[in-house]
Amino acid sequence: MTGDNTQSAPGTASETVRLPYVDRAEAGRVLAGWLVPLRLRAPVVLALPRGGVPVAYEIARRLGEPGRPAALDVLVTRKIGYPPQPELGVGALAEGGEPVFDAQLMRRLGLTPDDLAEVVAAERAELARRVAVYRGDRPPPGLAGRDVVVVDDGLATGGTARAALRAVREHRPSRTVLAVPVGARDTVRALAGEADEVVVPAAPAVFRAVGQWYRDFGQLSDADVLGWLKRAHTGD
Repeated sequence: MTGDNTQSAPGTASETVRLPYVDRAEAGRVLAGWLVPLRLRAPVVLALPRGGVPVAYEIARRLGEPGRPAALDVLVTRKIGYPPQPELGVGALAEGGEPVFDAQLMRRLGLTPDDLAEVVAAERAELARRVAVYRGDRPPPGLAGRDVVVVDDGLATGGTARAALRAVREHRPSRTVLAVPVGARDTVRALAGEADEVVVPAAPAVFRAVGQWYRDFGQLSDADVLGWLKRAHTGD
């Protein structure tokens, strides 16, 4: 995409966001401003790695106290791919949750969950590996009775966000918020029932990929994720 587009999320016509974002950090700062009016109480901010982490870092800084960001951690997710075409996601798996499948796509492809048992097992193993890399021996944050903000850098199909929100709900938080800088309009509407609040400042009607809405959408590494988490935990 070239040039700047001004878009607003459904139902927020009086507030506009200029796209594309410079980078994930700017997107996080913009998104944080949209979260402040929710008056979240001591929130836990959960980032979907890798791209959601720098966005969530800015949110945790804004929602915390000076020199002490709000609690920030990762919530690891994995796409469940269609075996003949692994890039085609037919479901997703989130840390601490059960697989969430795209029922309509599964029917169209003639698949059942049993057909994907091997794929799910492989993705569970990779999910566990990534959890160990990102968190090590540190226990996951307690979510029961807490305000929880689930953050990613964009919503395309919404499969991993849906799996993440359902996994979070298993812990009985007091309030769940999905916060994403930009998302496909139909996906944003489809996820409305998965959280108490869905905050998406920009929901363009024409949406090809998340990366088109950022000037800098570089790939992030595990080392990048660990660096953002360390900064958050040390208050830098």
